[in-house]
Amino acid sequence: LAAGLPASPAGAAARVWSVTGRGATSLKPFDDTLKRFMQARTIPHASLAVVRKGKLVLARGYNWTADTSFAAGPTSLFRVASLSKPITAAAVLKLAQDGKLSLSAKVAPLLGLSTTADPRLAAVTVTHLLQHLGGWDSEVSGDPMFRDRVIAAALGVPLPITQAQIIAHTSGLKLDHAPGTTYAYSNYGYVLLQKIIERVSGVSYASYVQSKVLTPLKIKRMALGRTAKSLRKSGEAPYFSQYTGKSVIDTSNSVVPFPYGGFNLENMAAHGGWLATAVDLAKFTTLFDAAGVLTSASISKAFAKPSIGVNSDGWYYGLGWQVRPVTGGRNTWHTGSLAGTSTLMVRRYDGLSWVVLFDQRDDASGLNYGDIDALLHTAANSVKSWPTTSLFSAYGL
Repeated sequence: LAAGLPASPAGAAARVWSVTGRGATSLKPFDDTLKRFMQARTIPHASLAVVRKGKLVLARGYNWTADTSFAAGPTSLFRVASLSKPITAAAVLKLAQDGKLSLSAKVAPLLGLSTTADPRLAAVTVTHLLQHLGGWDSEVSGDPMFRDRVIAAALGVPLPITQAQIIAHTSGLKLDHAPGTTYAYSNYGYVLLQKIIERVSGVSYASYVQSKVLTPLKIKRMALGRTAKSLRKSGEAPYFSQYTGKSVIDTSNSVVPFPYGGFNLENMAAHGGWLATAVDLAKFTTLFDAAGVLTSASISKAFAKPSIGVNSDGWYYGLGWQVRPVTGGRNTWHTGSLAGTSTLMVRRYDGLSWVVLFDQRDDASGLNYGDIDALLHTAANSVKSWPTTSLFSAYGL
């Protein structure tokens, strides 16, 4: 057993390790890292894709499970949680690039929001939403996207609540900060971006993203996810959590596994609702490597510093991406986390990118799932030789 890792937990004896997909033997550090990480946390399924200089060099599924009814592969669908935000931001940038939307446009008149409860809402712009500067702060007032029962009770409506009801309720509250003054990560701000995309484009959010962002990259498998276990798509991973909760997707009050009704995934579309494969998201990262779907000017906007500067340790949130200037360029990334989901998408200054998707984010070990970030950088840095051919075409990309 690797140094520093706990012994496998009870019940792991029946689990079997299996790896699917493609990766050169020189990329074994990635396989070794995933094996140690998943076995320490008893994660059943994962998928990893690695890109170097625009070429897909590794596409893998990893499985540590006794249940062989599902085996993760490079084209398995996973909920990607907040990796949805860079996708939404790309769609907004495309609308702006096409002259359909100004990034400095005021949100309230665009969406017909009342500013009676807080006149400061009138100052919130599209850019504020993209950069989490709109003034909503879940640390202060809670995250509206996880307050289904509170909102239903306040409005006197049954579960499940709708996005329109979440917006109506939240617009009736005071902002936590003046717009543009405080960075506070806001899922709700990205719901408003979804509504802006729909209002301006005249089509559904999913349709716009598919036609203007994904189709030009040949990405066809991605789709918005569904909450109910019975609505899992073909090839979609199952999701695991230690926790249960009362369902917010019906009026039954039934206690359900948290990934299957403890939150409403349908409402989270633009901030956390996409299903994707690791290879599809790896292809999505290439959208930001060179002008194509987005112009070089639009790409520059995505990674530009926000008006209120930089965090104490040097990174900032651009338009849908976390950004850290480093010697030789910049690293950009995003993480995703929901009960049953832990994800990471990284674009590195040296032309390396990777996407890793797990179908679990908590377990009895109590180990940190965010540790995968540094571990994958270490794995990448230990690779001695890289493949020169691309696997994208093997996956229809």
